[in-house]
Amino acid sequence: MQRVDNWVTRFEENVIAFLLAAMTIVSFTQVVARYGFNSGWTGALEFTRILFAWLILFGMSYGVKIGAHLGVDAVIRLFPAPVFRAIAVFGALCGVAYAVILLYADWLQIFGIETRGGAIDYWSRMFKIGIGLDDLRYPELIQEMFGTKERVQRWIAYLILPVGLALFAFRCIQAALQIIRGEREMMIAAHEAEELVAENKDVLKD
Repeated sequence: MQRVDNWVTRFEENVIAFLLAAMTIVSFTQVVARYGFNSGWTGALEFTRILFAWLILFGMSYGVKIGAHLGVDAVIRLFPAPVFRAIAVFGALCGVAYAVILLYADWLQIFGIETRGGAIDYWSRMFKIGIGLDDLRYPELIQEMFGTKERVQRWIAYLILPVGLALFAFRCIQAALQIIRGEREMMIAAHEAEELVAENKDVLKD
């Protein structure tokens, strides 16, 4: 389990770093091209918008890993420790249910809920249709070498939907197990403001 966690963490961190770097480089070069040379890349806006969406969905799971998601725990901290832990585990399992429902909702029909679809179904439909994005196009060299269509396919951009939700489900399961084992208190970072105040209460005195 630890080996899987290390691999997933490296994967998330590397992808997040790449996305941030790519967004910065594209935005900077686009500004220089527009104001310095009255030129620019037509697909830059759509490309950065896709990168930002990827960053959000990757950050969703990584935020669970490092405990960066904020929440309110004022009420549940009034309960005894065993009840508090049970509620914290329940919260993590709700995160798992949320991710699984968005990934593939057909299984809810077992409970009589009429629903279909999900990220996997939507992505597979985009893959079969092969429709392209609005402005993002392959370079002519890539089109000639590999015989690709002019526009980048939507399924490539939407691949983050099943991947991001699967990673989020994995991190929520991991958080639930860590809470049960006593390795972490909650899935959220609810008391970070209080901890910062406590850590820096004597700063002004110096």
